[in-house]
Amino acid sequence: MDWLKSLLTNPFLITGMSSWLVAQVLKMIINAIINKSFSLGWLFSDGGMPSGHSATVSSLAVFTLLQRGPSSFEFAIAMILAIIVCHDATGVRQETGKQAVLLNEIIESFEVLTSKKLPEVKLKEYVGHTPVQVFAGVSLGVAMALCMHFLVFA
Repeated sequence: MDWLKSLLTNPFLITGMSSWLVAQVLKMIINAIINKSFSLGWLFSDGGMPSGHSATVSSLAVFTLLQRGPSSFEFAIAMILAIIVCHDATGVRQETGKQAVLLNEIIESFEVLTSKKLPEVKLKEYVGHTPVQVFAGVSLGVAMALCMHFLVFA
């Protein structure tokens, strides 16, 4: 059971997961304000403002920098992971979301034009992020890492 205690008290894991949770709660609140409807589904969704992925990896990278230093292999791994995740969120995943929108529209048009009902397939359209959403996630992640380093794990 020592491994479980170590896992649950790991400051790196706590920092990353806390950042993800705060980002997802903010995303749920922002979506409720914009759409005037509350949905718990946003708590576990991809896409939206701010990027939970970006908040998670950037908080891990900054917290690792503060805890282990800029020359540590842990920081190098965390930083490379953060760069890849943030780049992917605004690149491949955002393009995937745009393609899902287009494909959903094509399917809808096909059904209207042919009066044929296709199997119910609605592609998820919110899978990527805009640069602003990623920047907001990174900013949140940095703020969370600073708070965790200086206030929680000081």
